[in-house]
Order: sequence, then C-alpha cells, then structure tokens
Amino acid sequence: MLRSMYSGISGMKNFQTKLDVIGNNIANVNTYGYKKGRVTFQDLMNQTVSGASRATDNRGGQNAMQVGLGSTLASIDSIQTQGSLQTTGRSLDVAVSGDGFFMVRQGNNALYTRAGNFYLDSNGSLVTGGGALVQGYPVDADGVVNRSGVADIKIDTDTTMAPQATTKASYNGNLKATAAAGTKVEIESKVKDSQGNDISLNITLTKDAGNNAWTANISGLTNGVTVAGGGNLSFSFDANGKLTTAMPHDLSLTNSNGANNLDIEMDFSNITQFDSSSSANTDTVNGNSEGYLESFNIGSSGEVNGVFSNGEVRVLSQLALATFSNPGGLTKAGNNLFQESNNSGLPNMGTAGEGRGSLQSGSLEMSNVDLSEEFTEMITAQRGFQANTRIITTSDEILQELVNLKR
Repeated sequence: MLRSMYSGISGMKNFQTKLDVIGNNIANVNTYGYKKGRVTFQDLMNQTVSGASRATDNRGGQNAMQVGLGSTLASIDSIQTQGSLQTTGRSLDVAVSGDGFFMVRQGNNALYTRAGNFYLDSNGSLVTGGGALVQGYPVDADGVVNRSGVADIKIDTDTTMAPQATTKASYNGNLKATAAAGTKVEIESKVKDSQGNDISLNITLTKDAGNNAWTANISGLTNGVTVAGGGNLSFSFDANGKLTTAMPHDLSLTNSNGANNLDIEMDFSNITQFDSSSSANTDTVNGNSEGYLESFNIGSSGEVNGVFSNGEVRVLSQLALATFSNPGGLTKAGNNLFQESNNSGLPNMGTAGEGRGSLQSGSLEMSNVDLSEEFTEMITAQRGFQANTRIITTSDEILQELVNLKR
C-alpha cells in the first residue's frame, strides 16, 4: 500500500517540475533569442514479484510479474528550434537565421547567445544588453579579415580614413571596328594623389590607318601634373575583337603641387573592337580622399561595414559565430547566455554562411515558445498532478480502513 503512495508522490514532484518549466517558458514568451524547455519522464524502477519462466514440453512460458515504483525525470531539454524573426530596423540588431550562436566574453569566460540586440558602450565596444563583450574577427590596415583568433569588436565613431593615392585603374567599352582612320574616342578619368586631391586625365583613342589598330594618348588636365612616362601606347585587336596588347600599362605622373608622384597601372583589357558604336568609360579606380566614419551596418556574413564621408565602405570587423555538435547540451547561464558543457561538444568557430546560418541585420530572433502548446501542456500537467493526489488520498483511505479493523 505504501508503494502506491510513494508512486503518487513521485508523480506529483515530476508534474510540479513540468509546471515550473512551463511557467518559465510562458514568462519568456517575448524574450529575444530564448529557447524553450521541455520535460520528459521515465519510470523509476520495478519490483519483481516473480521472474519469467521458460517454456517446456509440457508447459508454456510465463512472463515476469513486476510492480512499478513511480516515475522520475528523464530530461529537461533545451529546444533549439528557430524562432521567428522580427524586423526592428535598428542597425545594431542582428538575428541568426539557421545554426550558430554569437560569441561573447565576460571576463575570461566564453559564452554564447542567440539574442542579437547589441549596443555600443562608452569605449566603442559592441556589447550585449548585459554588458558581455561581443567577439569577432579583426581586420588589418588593408581591410583583410584575420581569422586566426577572435577579439572584442570595437567601433570607434571618430575613425578617419587617410587619403590613398591611386595605383590601379581599369577601363571598358568598345571601339567600332569599321571606324574611319582618325576617328577619336575620349575618356575623362579622375585619379587621386597622395593628399586625396583629384587629378583629371584625358585618354584619347585614335583609329590608325591599318586594321585592328588604335593609338592611345594620355594627358593630364590638372595644373601642376604632367605625364612623365607611358603617355602613349598602341592597341592591337585580333580578328575576334579582343585586345592583344599586354596589360597593364604603366603610367607615371609628376606632381608639383606638394603631393607624391604617381605610378598607376592602367588596364584596358576590357575594351573590345566590334562593329558597334564606340563608347569607352572608366571601370574602376582605387584611391580615396580623406574620410570620416558616418555610419556602419552589419552584412549577412557578419561584416561590420563602415560608411565614410568620402563614399568609401570599409570592413571594420566581422562577427564570429560558433556551432556545436550538440547545441541542446549547452548550459543556460542567464541573461540570454549559454555556456559550453561536457556534452555540448567544443565550439566550431567561423563566420556566417560557412556551414552556419546567415545574419539578418535590423532584425531580432523572437522566442520559440508557442503559447497554445504551453497552455495545452499546462492543462495535462495539472490533470496529471491532480490524478497523483487522488492516488495518495485513496491509499490513505484504505490504510484508514485497515487501522479501523482493530477497535
């Protein structure tokens, strides 16, 4: 008789734990990046009244007789399903669509989160709402991401971009194959000197008397700038209209305005000669004037892109994501944070889109709690709790009858 009472007690404890988990899920229905919990049960143990017997020639086999002694918790799972994405329009709000966790640091502790509502502190560090430092890959002076290790992401709003002289320029277009000798096509191009000043160049392409041949003349239109070398070159095209002249072409400019002289690699390999109208344009020119950081945004691969006043966009850092072989094994550490456990596996660090989810800037991942499901589970847990209390009261009444046998 006492077995039924203790079985009822174990059931009540389990359903109370389930109600605790359900209550926590409902409390976090609007918590960004929250992952709901789930409780599963298993039977505790069984008392064998008689063992199983094997069948013989004269008698069939008999199953074992066992009495169960209640239930216990099998697991409290963290359900790592994708939450819906809510658009916020805020540049520092980032959502992970797919697998992966943002990497953050608290002191020397590495932690992980799905909540991407980030902020800038007084030092320019990117932090979570609880002050944990967001981790990412730094970039070198050339804007190349260094993936050898993660570091704190810092965005200095006073960042300036030094002027850089042009070293490469490319051009595209078409020169009419049947143009008359002496036909001219002009390209107006601007390059930058070492102080960030514009230098205007004029490139005049003249059709030669022979077939598939043009001559280019490059001259400077800016006062104080003269062409020191490479001002003339010949273009030769094959029968398919493709340029056969070796590229790039080296151009040297002498600058008497206080800036350094320029050596520019001019690439005309994208100019063709077909029998269509002549048109030639500047394709790409590197170099820039001085610029100040005006704004920044986060791309789908986690690049923190700085937009400067000179129109240039530079990568300032890149968010790091970590995946785990068993994300359900992560331990919840509070403040929307998870930490590595013995059963989660080691973090596999990288960037978004490389075997990991993509990032949605201006969005946040909502909780994956489904209220209708939670209310249904709450009803079943409540009824299960009530049923186990009836087991205890019924067992108590039977014990009372036994006591009353002796009066």
